Amino acid sequence: MQRAFRFGVGLNSTRSAPELAQTARRLEGFGFDVLHVPDHLGAPAPFPVLVAAAAATSTIRLGTYVLNACFYRPALLTRDVADTDLLSGGRLEVGLGAGYVRAEFEAAEMDFPTAARRIAYLEHVTRYVATHQPRVPILIAGSGDRLLTVAARHADIIGLTGARVGGADDPLAERVGFVRAAAGDRFEALELNLAITALPTDGSGVPDLALTRRFAPTLSDEELLASPAVLSGSVADMAETLRQYRHRYGVSYFTVQQQHAEAFAEVIAALR
Repeated sequence: MQRAFRFGVGLNSTRSAPELAQTARRLEGFGFDVLHVPDHLGAPAPFPVLVAAAAATSTIRLGTYVLNACFYRPALLTRDVADTDLLSGGRLEVGLGAGYVRAEFEAAEMDFPTAARRIAYLEHVTRYVATHQPRVPILIAGSGDRLLTVAARHADIIGLTGARVGGADDPLAERVGFVRAAAGDRFEALELNLAITALPTDGSGVPDLALTRRFAPTLSDEELLASPAVLSGSVADMAETLRQYRHRYGVSYFTVQQQHAEAFAEVIAALR
């Protein structure tokens, strides 16, 4: 049985409490299921923003996409998770990642561990949060083998970043296949998420690849357009692409950024 579609949107700025409330209600009205806040220095602080967004809305779920697990002690993070879930009426979903921006660790006056140590700590944090807040769904997002292995073993939702464009004839199928093998008997219970980084917003059918290029700066436009994270064409074309992603790969949960929200709302409407 196919999962129902779900749609998330990343909030990338907050300038005032009234503006945040208005934006959250607008995104809820567009049909998004989850409002996400990232976790980068210089970006909004995730938990205060999510609590404020919860107070302004009634149905949209609230999530982090994704917390840098290395920035947190498990018990202190779990306290924030518990109270944010309580204050949102049980609408919280916690997204976790291993962190990757060395400059942010340095700005936070923290050591920058190796990738293996960051992923090991992510697993430790995930286990702790899942044990102490079992009702809150956990998403782990990334693309590498070690991180996706942790996600497959412990998360409820797997976030596929779409960063791997080359190296496989069908990179999305390859990553989903990897998760399936790593998850074993857990796989059928997992929800698969894909982060969409580019889509047309002006009716031209042509996406702006600037955000996608930040994560794959050496790839050509042609290679970027072939990425699963990039949508092109009309609203009907994009909706059909997402139907095919769900049918072929089991991916049913899609996340876009705030600047794409209004254009993507038409895709949501076409799929419901």
